[in-house]
Amino acid sequence: MARVTKEVLNKTNSTHGMAQFSDEELLAKYQSAEDSTVFSELVARYERELYNYLRRYLGDGVLAEDVFQTTFLQVHLKCASFESGRKFRPWLYTIATNQAIDAQRRNRRHRRLSLDVAHSASGEEVGSLMEVVATQEANPSDAVDTGEQAEWIRNEVATLPDALQSAVNLVYFKGMKYRDAAKIMSVPVGTVKSRLHAAIKRLGQSWRDLQVVSDR
Repeated sequence: MARVTKEVLNKTNSTHGMAQFSDEELLAKYQSAEDSTVFSELVARYERELYNYLRRYLGDGVLAEDVFQTTFLQVHLKCASFESGRKFRPWLYTIATNQAIDAQRRNRRHRRLSLDVAHSASGEEVGSLMEVVATQEANPSDAVDTGEQAEWIRNEVATLPDALQSAVNLVYFKGMKYRDAAKIMSVPVGTVKSRLHAAIKRLGQSWRDLQVVSDR
């Protein structure tokens, strides 16, 4: 499968006739026929933009190239699950961000997620992820140590719906401003904030459930 995808990635010069189609229309065409020319058009559209994003995220050009390849491999493998009416761009960036996080773990190059440093977004202090998840009544140190907190956060964020997961990854893990995250997700800034609110609400409930279990 990886060999086929590599061949697809090398065919970006033969896709000029596809320019009139939207990303979503192209993916729908690929879902129905797995036409490599259609897939190559999607790759060509995001080749520079997504690579530059991954390079900034990872701080490593070679690793960014690898993650770019694996991202579109995942697009190929998961295209059947892409739902009609959904936007392709935020879905792609969610996959890319998750692949980047996985690559950092595998290569042991990633910086440990900072759960005690607050982030600022659009001039607003949004707090650290652990601060906004944990309630005042439930002290994180009572249940788990710092390393376990980090692992718990990663695992819980990975269970969120793609839209919420992407918002958390970009604003809290990547430290992006709301407007930059909104641009990547192709949504208004207000939508980014509402998704973060929904994500924090879910994570907070999971944290409270953890506290209940630990107190037994």
